[in-house]
Amino acid sequence: MLNRVILIGRLTRDPELRYTPAGVAVTQFTLAVDRPFTSQGGEREADFIPVVTWRQLAETCANYLRKGRLTAVEGRIQVRNYENNEGKRVYVTEVIADNVRFLESSQSREGGNASGGGDMPEPPSSGGGGGGRGNSGNSGFSRNNNNQDPFSGDGKPIDISDDDLPF
Repeated sequence: MLNRVILIGRLTRDPELRYTPAGVAVTQFTLAVDRPFTSQGGEREADFIPVVTWRQLAETCANYLRKGRLTAVEGRIQVRNYENNEGKRVYVTEVIADNVRFLESSQSREGGNASGGGDMPEPPSSGGGGGGRGNSGNSGFSRNNNNQDPFSGDGKPIDISDDDLPF
């Protein structure tokens, strides 16, 4: 059986960090994920998906994520239920994230100037809470921000010798 989900979207509000009575950090936030089609009026619709992170990943998300930030989440879907004050059973569906990737820096969202909270260091992509999956949190992406497209050739052919091909 398989229960895995990967989402890319923007946070609808700043994450909420709380601690359980046992002192375990838990963060909740909602991710707005665009649907792959537009409505009849030509407007793009979105789904608002609740996400929960635990332990070190929760603290990292609370420290670095902010409303509007583009984020990738990997995890599993969980359905829980409880009885509310009126005695009615309430079901909650949420994504329990074990890997969160920060897809843009705070500087790129704000035109190169980090404002309203001082300069925030760029966090590493965060993984955790996966029960020893061996994910060190390294996204495999280069952290040098040279912003040059290596594939831009202005439509000109690229000269590649047969020795450069891996097959």
